[in-house]
Amino acid sequence: MRDVAVIGVGITKFGELWDLSFRQMIIDAGARALEDANIDGKQIDAMYVGNMSGGKLVNQEHTASLIADHAGLAPIPSTRVEGACASGGLALRQAVLSVASGIHDYVVAAGIEKMTDVLSEYATGTLAAASDQEWEVFMGATFPGIYALMARRHMYEFGTTEKQMAMVAVKNHGNACMNPCAQYHMKVSVDSVLKSSPVVLPLKLLDCSPITDGAACVIVAPAEKAKNLERPPILIKGTGQASDSISLHSRQSLTSLMATVEASKMAYRMAKIGPSDIDVAEVHDCFTIAEIVAIEDLGFFPKGSGGKATEEGETAIGSKIPINTSGGLKGKGHPVGATGVAQAVEIVQQLRGEAGKRQVSGAEIGLTHNVGGSGGTAVVHVFKRGD
Repeated sequence: MRDVAVIGVGITKFGELWDLSFRQMIIDAGARALEDANIDGKQIDAMYVGNMSGGKLVNQEHTASLIADHAGLAPIPSTRVEGACASGGLALRQAVLSVASGIHDYVVAAGIEKMTDVLSEYATGTLAAASDQEWEVFMGATFPGIYALMARRHMYEFGTTEKQMAMVAVKNHGNACMNPCAQYHMKVSVDSVLKSSPVVLPLKLLDCSPITDGAACVIVAPAEKAKNLERPPILIKGTGQASDSISLHSRQSLTSLMATVEASKMAYRMAKIGPSDIDVAEVHDCFTIAEIVAIEDLGFFPKGSGGKATEEGETAIGSKIPINTSGGLKGKGHPVGATGVAQAVEIVQQLRGEAGKRQVSGAEIGLTHNVGGSGGTAVVHVFKRGD
């Protein structure tokens, strides 16, 4: 197995991008990544594209071929990867494995979703397709409802409060204000989160990530080839993936995602580090309770203490473990197929020292955590700044 490095990253603005098409967004992100890597498109050997629901949201299937064609990369092998909201993280994992195995040298991991060209009700229904159709959706469950059940149980077992969940939103919106690519450049207060419209209690509107358009791209290569580049390489030292029951009622616990726990163990073991070695992390905060559960499952805080840690500021920039410096899904936006790749873009920028006002001082090791559905799939990557 060869060591793998990220040599280029690119990302579009996230938001309601009605003036840009599906193909325009992905070409934009890819062109930025190629420019960042300072390589020619002719050097790309393969591509993996994370996309959850192009067939429903823009009526376009066969998206991998479409992208390779319009990027001028045909006839390279181009493969669409789908794992609900973890599609981007899975695309990155496939790219890493492709390079590590020696099959390819320069591989693109991309992610894209165009979500705002349909009514929000239709987009919500499309997202619900990532849950159990027979036992959840047929009974009227949506993802806000499913995560509200998790929140209620976490509150019951550990005393987590709605205020603590609101503080996740406050932190992430504040971070998003320092990210030029983020969907929202607006700060929120605890009071405004608590008073926002109920969605499924205890979750309110400002506890939920938005519907978003956006694309992101990462180029990976053997670490040996990355040594000749101007920037220090960012090595992907660990990668992990795990699965769990797609339906909530079949889980062993409502307050922990087993797939996250197992995927992180795999990534930590491969990277030969532990949770305490991580300097900065991007975690899957599709709802505020999801961030609290994630920072516990990843081993940053003991189970049940994530809400308290958030309230005490331990996840803010400049604290014990800065979480979601990009603004996370909550503030940066959540174009589902692109989210996992966008997380990698943020960590690479952090480890390069290129994150601007949201820079974590001295960051050397970072982590990304991407979840599909309510936890049926989880992907974790560990990044380290090279010499």
